Amino acid sequence: MNKNALLGKQHQRRLVGSGFLFLLFYVAILLVIFLMTLINDPLHWMQYFKDNVWNVVALLASVFFLCAIVYFYYYFEETEFLAKAGNVVLVFSLLIVSTVVCYALGRYVHLYFRPYALFALLVLFLCNRRQALFLNFIFSVLIFVIDLFTNAAPLAIVDVYSSFMICFASGTFAVFLAGDVKTRFRLVLVGAALSVPTAVLVLLFKIPAIREDWIDYVSAVGFRILGSFTSAVLALALLPVFETVFNRLTVFRLRELTSTNAALLVRLQKEAPGTFNHSLIVAYLAETCAVAIGENAELARAAAYYHDVGKLKQPDCFTENQTGYNLHNEITPELSADIIRSHARDGYELLISNHLPKIIADVAREHHGTLPIKYFYNKAISFSGDADIKDFSYLGPKPRTKIAAIVMIADAAEAATRASADRSPASVEKCCRSIIAERMDLDQFDECDVTMRDLTTIKQTLVEALSGVHHHRVKYPPIKFNRNKEAVRMEDVQDD
Repeated sequence: MNKNALLGKQHQRRLVGSGFLFLLFYVAILLVIFLMTLINDPLHWMQYFKDNVWNVVALLASVFFLCAIVYFYYYFEETEFLAKAGNVVLVFSLLIVSTVVCYALGRYVHLYFRPYALFALLVLFLCNRRQALFLNFIFSVLIFVIDLFTNAAPLAIVDVYSSFMICFASGTFAVFLAGDVKTRFRLVLVGAALSVPTAVLVLLFKIPAIREDWIDYVSAVGFRILGSFTSAVLALALLPVFETVFNRLTVFRLRELTSTNAALLVRLQKEAPGTFNHSLIVAYLAETCAVAIGENAELARAAAYYHDVGKLKQPDCFTENQTGYNLHNEITPELSADIIRSHARDGYELLISNHLPKIIADVAREHHGTLPIKYFYNKAISFSGDADIKDFSYLGPKPRTKIAAIVMIADAAEAATRASADRSPASVEKCCRSIIAERMDLDQFDECDVTMRDLTTIKQTLVEALSGVHHHRVKYPPIKFNRNKEAVRMEDVQDD
C-alpha cells in the first residue's frame, strides 16, 4: 500500500470519528435543552412532555437535522477542518456555551438582553468568517427551535419569530463589522455599532405593543442595546479561555505573542541578542511577503519572531551571538552540524512546552526543511575527503504551509544579505533568486501549496524590502565639531 492510499484511509477514519462526535454532541444539546425545560417549570415538566409529544418529536428531529447539516457542510466544504476532532469539539462547545448564556440572560433578565452575536463573534475569531456566517444561521435556527418547541413561557409567538430574526441579523452584522478588528477596544465599538440595526428591528417588531405598554416598548429597545454591548464584552471574556483550552490563534493572541514583553522574546533578547535582532528583520520580511501573496501577515510575523527560539539552548554556538570565541573551532564538523541542526527541533519542543500555538512551533521545526548544512559539510570534506550528506542535513520536516516557506526563504535571504559586502539591488536580487532556486532543486516546497507565482512575488518583495533595510548611506566627511562648534578635520584631531 503506497503512502497516499494510507493517508487517505487515515483521513476517512478521522471523518467517521468526527461523525460519532456529532452524534455525541447531538445528545449533549438535547440534554441542555432538557435542563432548560426542567428549569422553566420544575413542578410540571413531565406533564409538559406528556401533553406536547409532537413538540418533543419536532424538537428532536429539528436538532438532529441541524447537526446533520453542520456535518455535511464541513464534509463537503471544509474537510480538513472536520478531520480534526478538536475542531468539532470547539464548534459544539461554542454552540452549547452560547446557547446556555442566551437562555440564562433571556430568562432571568429580559428576552432582548440575549447576547445573540456572541456565538458569531467567537466563531469569527477562533475559526473564520465563512464558518461564522454559516454557523450563525444554524445557531439562530437552534434558538428559534428551542423557543418554539419548549416550555419557554411566557413567550408570545411574535417574540419567538422576532427573536429568530434579531439573532440572525445580530450575528451576520457582527461578522461583517468585526472582520477587520485587531484590538479589543475596537471589538467593544463593534458592540456599540451593532446596537443600532438590532434596536431598529426591535422597534419595528414591538410597534403594536406601544399602545398597550410603552414602558415595555422602551425597555425592550434598551435591553437590546445592552445585549449588543454584552455580546462584545462576553466575547472578549471568553476568547482567552477558548484560545488556551483549544490552543487557537486569534488576532488578539498574535499581538500578545509578538509583544516585546512576551516571555520567550524577552529571553531571546537577553540570552541571544544577535538571534533576536535577526528575528526582528526576518519578521519584517516575512510579514511583507505574506501581505504580497495574500497570507496572514500577523501569523507570518509571529512565526518569524519565534523561528530561531531553539537557539536559546546553546546561544553561543551560533555566529550571530558570538563575541570572539567560537566553540566550533574545537569540535568535529559532525558535532557542529548536529548542534546547528538541533535548534529547529529544540525550538519546536520549547514552543510546545510553553503552550504556544502548534502552527508557530511547526514553522520553527520546518524553516530549514531537509537542507544541507553546507559550511560544516565542506569543512568535513576538507578534513577527511569524504562525508555523508545525511549527517550534515537538517532533519525536517519540509515546509508544509506557505507561512513556513516564506520564513524559510526570508531567513536565508536576510542571513545571506547581511554576510554579503555587495548589498546593491542587483546583488540582492541575484541572492534571493539563488536561494529560491536551490530550495526548489532540493524539493523543499513539495509538501506545501506555494506556487511559482507566489515564489516570484516573494522574491520581488524581498529584493525591495532588503534594499530598504540595507539601503545605501552617504559617506560622512572626516570632520568633527569641538566644544566651540568649530569644524576640525579628523586627521588633525588624531595628530594632536
